[in-house]
Amino acid sequence: MDDFQNFYVSFSGGKDSGVLLNIVIEEAKKRNRLPVDVLVVDLEAQYQHTVEYVDSMLKKPEVNAYWVCLPLSLRNSVSQFQPKWLCWNPDEKELWVRKLPPTNSVINDERYFPFFKKGMEFEEFVNQFMLWYQSIKKTTCAGLIAIRSDESLYRYKTIKSKKKGKFKGINWTTYVSQHCYLAYPIYDWSVEDIWAANSKFLWSYNRIYELMHKVGVPLSQQRLCQPFGEDQRKGLWLYQILEPDTWQRLVGRVQGCNFGAKYSKKQGRILGYYRFELPAGHTYRSYAKFLLHSMPPYMEQHYRAKIFQFLVWWKKHGKHLGIRHIPDFADKKLEAQKKVPSWRRICKVLIKNDFLCRGLSFGLNKSLSNKCLENYDSYFQTNKRS
Repeated sequence: MDDFQNFYVSFSGGKDSGVLLNIVIEEAKKRNRLPVDVLVVDLEAQYQHTVEYVDSMLKKPEVNAYWVCLPLSLRNSVSQFQPKWLCWNPDEKELWVRKLPPTNSVINDERYFPFFKKGMEFEEFVNQFMLWYQSIKKTTCAGLIAIRSDESLYRYKTIKSKKKGKFKGINWTTYVSQHCYLAYPIYDWSVEDIWAANSKFLWSYNRIYELMHKVGVPLSQQRLCQPFGEDQRKGLWLYQILEPDTWQRLVGRVQGCNFGAKYSKKQGRILGYYRFELPAGHTYRSYAKFLLHSMPPYMEQHYRAKIFQFLVWWKKHGKHLGIRHIPDFADKKLEAQKKVPSWRRICKVLIKNDFLCRGLSFGLNKSLSNKCLENYDSYFQTNKRS
């Protein structure tokens, strides 16, 4: 607050961002810096407890909210027929999990942000929001995010990276562009610190965590997020227990929801979490081809393109590592570390519905993502007509 004239807090309604927002409000009071700008990217498919908590926090007079309810493209890893879905899609209004929040801080007009395009990826939106925010404030700005380095290796690397640009050499900041920085003020907190702070300072928090605790979910596993991603789908089953009404609407909203809840937890091998058994008479290579043939045409095309790139890269670079051909399987430890290629790796990607093919060392590809979304829309429009 000494160095940035303008900043905003990213708030999801979770325990970490809730603590961060309360900390910032307390500090802003001391420095006469109220109200605090707050960004909420509402992904529609959320617990009702989360919606109520977000609403209560954004109604505080200390907060100036940007409550974004726009049609963003989100990953759906529990269906091959609908690999992406659009939250708040105006064309599917009758299927929405819930109505738009009845408050003036909600942004649902697609023309509000000059950079917005229907079907934008979440990551692209939050990056563009920061640049837009800086352009209207016309000062050096910071976006405060509540990530903790002990949650995952990826988050630890975000803080630890020596290659990134920083503000005044502070490790828990990241340079984004000229006059724009991200900051992670609670990067070194543990989950126990979060709940100790809520208890000590009597801060309000999302009551869904109490329900998670009652059904035996460990503190370290209690997370709120878009529920249909590769990692997030493991918590789909909780909706059935904690909020049955919300669960019923989720099933009618996103394809594969019930399948994901059933097989991500107790029978995880079906989605490739633990292990899978190779069918009799198959090699991993022949099984991969069988899986590809069982997919919708546009998904088969998507995966074939990725697998082709994977095979070509290893045939070109594998010679330097002593790899002359792509084996059916290899050492599991090396496969898990993505140090060697194999058809077993390819099979696991297909079984897990790993749309981005992270298991083959790929990342987010915007062009393929958009193409797949277009093919999905075309496919279902055809089915509706028939």
